Amino acid sequence: MDKLAASPADAISDLPDGATIAVSCFGPTAGAPVSLLTALAERGTRNLCLVANGIPPAGQAVVEAGQVRHVIASFTARPGGLSPIEKRVRAGELTYELVAQGTLVERLRAAGAGLAAIYTPTGLGTHIADGKEVRYFDGKPYLLETAIGVDYAFIAAHRADRTGNVEFRGANQHFGPSFAKAARIAIVEVDEVVEPGQIPPERIGLPGIFVSRVVLATVPNSGPKNGPPRRDVAAPRSYNGKPGWTRPQMAELAASLMPDGSYVNLGLGIPSYVSSYVRDRDIVLHGENGILGYGEIVPDEDTYPDVFNASGFPVTPSPGISYFESVTAFEMVRGGRVDFVVLGAYQVDAEGSFANWQTPDMVGGGIGGAMDLVASGRTVVVMMEHRDSHDRPKVVQRCSYALTGKACVDILVTDLALFRRRNGVLVVDRVAPGFTPEEVLALTALDTPSVGSSSRV
Repeated sequence: MDKLAASPADAISDLPDGATIAVSCFGPTAGAPVSLLTALAERGTRNLCLVANGIPPAGQAVVEAGQVRHVIASFTARPGGLSPIEKRVRAGELTYELVAQGTLVERLRAAGAGLAAIYTPTGLGTHIADGKEVRYFDGKPYLLETAIGVDYAFIAAHRADRTGNVEFRGANQHFGPSFAKAARIAIVEVDEVVEPGQIPPERIGLPGIFVSRVVLATVPNSGPKNGPPRRDVAAPRSYNGKPGWTRPQMAELAASLMPDGSYVNLGLGIPSYVSSYVRDRDIVLHGENGILGYGEIVPDEDTYPDVFNASGFPVTPSPGISYFESVTAFEMVRGGRVDFVVLGAYQVDAEGSFANWQTPDMVGGGIGGAMDLVASGRTVVVMMEHRDSHDRPKVVQRCSYALTGKACVDILVTDLALFRRRNGVLVVDRVAPGFTPEEVLALTALDTPSVGSSSRV
């Protein structure tokens, strides 16, 4: 049973107008099927529906060419620019559905398993729940989410044999298995094709029964796995003419709050720095891309190929590290096995609700895995600057941005203070050197700010 296609163009030669295509990719480019997407752009197939975590640059070219009518994704927009999806939506040429990352992979997994729908706690109390059926099981509410089956899946992997058995490398498995299983025709582009038997059975991450075609990659995936370069982390921001904590200092503080023996998920942005302050401790770091037991960020991805965190930054593989698909990563989260969830945010309010996926100028936004993470019921830590780039308060009485989670933030670390939620209200627990609690609270938009009895510098 030889499934090797002669070229990416040959592999998609029967792909018709109107097809639904699941495109596996994590972050901007990690694991993106660049060769297949390039062939799709050259083919000019139109009226497509793309299903993805986020659309990689090669897929954005397909969007910009007007070949796509609908997108189902966790990211339609990211801060810092107008995406091709946003431009098309504003022009009335494209529609979209935003789906939380863990829900997305679970909906495709369900389709591949022959299931019609799932019930999930993810998204309750947010816009994602609007118009959806809610049912109670054991007294707890869950949203009904229907399965997503697709016509084609485009997957990238390290290597495959001619019968379709696929081997992934490092943390680059993420959405591949669930997307392939949901597809009528799954196509995998690989760096190397080998003969049957050359991949050890225990290293096959996707059995050939789920794969229709294999093709050698012809276009290198040269894009960055992470976002734009981080600003100078050693430079603290000033408030009232005095420096607050630097991002590394914030990370060190957050790390100190986690007891040894904890499993910890680190989100995008400032939370990613925490990994540098737990390296000598009995703390295991978890990423939604399918990685457990990684270490600190390293300068380049060539050091440890395909070993990266959820922010897309290359990291060290700690002893005992393991890799798996995103379905498993979110099982760990929703099953309550991850003890601490550390996330960034645009706003946190007095009751501990927070917003981190959409600003008013975005079309859609970037939900990512945050909603799934806070639905776990475990300790939620938010790290953010005290005020935004326009000097507006980020600690507010009520969030004005779309919520990620309602009344779920247990600990808030800003560059001026440590807050804890006590009796349903945020309270200042500690402030940065040189500041008073009253001074810090004056830089918030809380109506009835309060200070804990343990507040200190």
